[in-house]
Amino acid sequence: MNEEQVSTAELVETTQEENINWSKQARTIEAVESGPVPLLKGEEIDELQSRWNSIQIEFVDEPRTSVEQADALVAEVMSRITQMFSEKRAILDEQWANQENVSTEDLRIALQSYRSFFNRLLAL
Repeated sequence: MNEEQVSTAELVETTQEENINWSKQARTIEAVESGPVPLLKGEEIDELQSRWNSIQIEFVDEPRTSVEQADALVAEVMSRITQMFSEKRAILDEQWANQENVSTEDLRIALQSYRSFFNRLLAL
């Protein structure tokens, strides 16, 4: 057997667990390299922007009401974002914290996911 045939044979002999780990690693690297994901979906952004435009238009006739609505809208958006980040952190935590036999490779992948999440938080 030449080197290429040996390498191919070794690849075929990988276990299912190794294949799953490689798949997880590839997805994690892809997510990290693809850059930040928008916080809100396009439809949500459009709906919120429409509400903001209505608030601005209303300012001419009802300035106080307009400012009160602006405050409520900002609070709503902040609440949505806080909930999204809390859910993401809970998902990351579930991947490793409650498991007794977590491999070093799984912990490395978890740390990469936390790094991506941390960088996203700092980019806000």
